[in-house]
Amino acid sequence: MTQGETHSTGTDALIARLAQDALPVHPLPHPARRMLSWAVVALLFGMAMVWAIGPRPDLAQRLGDGRFLLEQGAALATGLAAAVAALSMTVPGASPLLRLLPVAPGAVWVGTLSVGCLRDWWRLGPEGLQITPDPACLFYIALIGSLPALVLLSMLRRGAPLAPRWTTLLAALAAAGLGNFALRFFHMQDAALMVLVWQVGSVALLAGLAGLTGRQLLPWSARPVI
Repeated sequence: MTQGETHSTGTDALIARLAQDALPVHPLPHPARRMLSWAVVALLFGMAMVWAIGPRPDLAQRLGDGRFLLEQGAALATGLAAAVAALSMTVPGASPLLRLLPVAPGAVWVGTLSVGCLRDWWRLGPEGLQITPDPACLFYIALIGSLPALVLLSMLRRGAPLAPRWTTLLAALAAAGLGNFALRFFHMQDAALMVLVWQVGSVALLAGLAGLTGRQLLPWSARPVI
């Protein structure tokens, strides 16, 4: 037997052994389906926190306010879109443009609050644009978003996070967005500028800080894109 024939036989034997010992590979479900599973956990946890802390006494009235519902819908949509984007970015070959999914609902969220600022100024004058310290927003958003963040991080690690910083930023945006969504069901703060600064600002801060730790939270053997 020649050297070439020996090498070929050894290669064939190796391939056969690898094929025999290989475990079946199950592709991950579509990112949108995975997001829905995550959203159920996140929303149930948020509801439990609202119940534990106690709903705001004027909740029934707030639920009849179109402005409140629009702001809440935009916050929820931003969080869900960010979750889809994060999960999509763990799929090799996915378009980098998917990271922009939360931009549209986020713009609606910020735009609605900006219009609210103008309305408050028109109705109340300078008093409608007063900003007072409200660090509880940051605490509660981080608290309510903690479990959803851990669950989403675990889901992301099952994929291939080739851009860990962007993926982690989006995951944190998703968790904090849903944390803010739940917050407004018990936190008595509806002044548009206060919501924009302390609540949207807290979401942005948490997402930005998480993005800086992306390579540590989502290590990957391939060289990250960013």
